[in-house]
Amino acid sequence: MPYITDVKTFAALGSGVIGSGWIARALAHGLDVVAWDPAPGAEAALRERVANAWPALQKQGLAPGAAQERLRFVSTVEECVRDADFIQESAPERLDLKLDLHARISAAARPEALIGSSTSGLLPSEFYADARYPGRCLVGHPFNPVYLLPLVEVVGGEKTDPEAIQAAIAVYRSLGMRPLHVRKEVPGFIADRLLEALWREALHLVNDGVASTGEIDDAIRFGAGLRWSFMGTFLTYTLAGGNAGMRHFMAQFGPALQLPWTYLPAPELTETLIDRVVEGTTGQLGDRGIAELERYRDDCLLAVLEAIRQTKAKHGFAFAE
Repeated sequence: MPYITDVKTFAALGSGVIGSGWIARALAHGLDVVAWDPAPGAEAALRERVANAWPALQKQGLAPGAAQERLRFVSTVEECVRDADFIQESAPERLDLKLDLHARISAAARPEALIGSSTSGLLPSEFYADARYPGRCLVGHPFNPVYLLPLVEVVGGEKTDPEAIQAAIAVYRSLGMRPLHVRKEVPGFIADRLLEALWREALHLVNDGVASTGEIDDAIRFGAGLRWSFMGTFLTYTLAGGNAGMRHFMAQFGPALQLPWTYLPAPELTETLIDRVVEGTTGQLGDRGIAELERYRDDCLLAVLEAIRQTKAKHGFAFAE
């Protein structure tokens, strides 16, 4: 089946942090957006989130015709998806909810409209089980803030058409994203599995009194985090091996992998640990509100992305490399 890749109308189901990020990105790319969320006050909260993100999107550059006024909020799932060219669901991570929701979405949507889910942990073969035309159903897992960060993990289920995967990749690219095709259905996909391992170790360090939340964040943002933003892990370690590269690095540092440095299992989330984490992060926030910190984060991301773009161009790299 030829799936729609020339998207004019973007349907978004769920308007929390992730859903509103999708909506802001679609609006910034000049699309009409139809949104649905059953939560009380959802429309007002959504429009406030989009307005908070808009200054960063303006700095990044808006597509011709891009406007917040092209967002329409509707009261039913069916009205949201009926005329959509592409559908992105960002509902809470509950299998029963997603099973029901995708049965409704797929029954009302056009057969050629792709249906993506923002799930970060559930597998598509599970929650698309009752979907109509499941060949067009897949996971499109983004990262917060969705309207700025380009990565989206694309995961198909057992019944997903290979053509649907390629069509979804094309759609996400048209939204300025960097799609990463995850070839197997594995819990947590790729990026979140890496992030969860780091998060578990960070919680152990707080729990054991080794470091505060701020000190752990400093260890990342003044060290490895700077390298990760443009080089990742494997290429970083290749350089650490000197002229001999990765083979020398593995020979020199590989044996350390057998040392019991890390715990791997997560610590028990006791009230004491939760209090330490909350108190630490509250101190890091200081007098700043969440919206203010989001704007600070967005400006930093824009600056980092632009610096990487310019430096890659100087050295002959394409930005997506």
